[in-house]
Amino acid sequence: MKVLILAGGYGTRLYPLIKDIPKALLDVSGKTLVEHTLDKCAAIQSVDEVLVVTNAKFYDLMSKWAEGRNGKPFPIRVINDGTRTPEERLGAIGDILFVLDRCQVSEDLLVLGSDNLYDQGLTDFIQFAQGKGSAVTVGAYDVESLEAAKKYGVIELDQAGRMLSLEEKPAQPRSSLISMCLYYYPRESFPMLRSFITETNHTDTTGGYIQWLYKKTAVYGFKFSGKWYDIGSLESYYDAQKHFAT
Repeated sequence: MKVLILAGGYGTRLYPLIKDIPKALLDVSGKTLVEHTLDKCAAIQSVDEVLVVTNAKFYDLMSKWAEGRNGKPFPIRVINDGTRTPEERLGAIGDILFVLDRCQVSEDLLVLGSDNLYDQGLTDFIQFAQGKGSAVTVGAYDVESLEAAKKYGVIELDQAGRMLSLEEKPAQPRSSLISMCLYYYPRESFPMLRSFITETNHTDTTGGYIQWLYKKTAVYGFKFSGKWYDIGSLESYYDAQKHFAT
């Protein structure tokens, strides 16, 4: 299994804090965001390589970071998606497909957002996802507030964990359970990514893909507990700094 860490964004909502560094290298509780993510991956014995997709603006910084971590405990490869400005960005789905083609990935893929911070491990999620055959599995988290849920993709799951609905940033959320930027893509599911892009011509968000996918085939959600932060704004970053390690 390979891990893909999405770090191709420009973090414009965090300007001026990160105008000259990637969001993935922001420090929270003494570690960069990407280090927190890698620590979660270290417990998964089946990982043989971690791929980190970034852009041309931050490629040198991410490569320098990877040199100090490479091989501990798995090889790390940084991939440049070739974009230099927010206007050029490929989007999350575009970056995933770019990596699949560039690296000729033929194994199951664990996709993680570099701006998600959480304290529960990934082993239970992996075990759950691998029990679902060729179906894609999404990480889910209960933000425990309908008002807070309005900022995210709100999902409903049945008792078996199968996704029943997904609404992006709804004005009236049906629940407070939201989709994290955390996905398990079995290799058998890769052709659906290409079908999605061909049919919709959208490459921006992973949520948009899942919203399309669950209507065509089974998609499952796994509920995470503990603390979770989406570092998408200065407010959420400072909140994580205050509370993540406490």
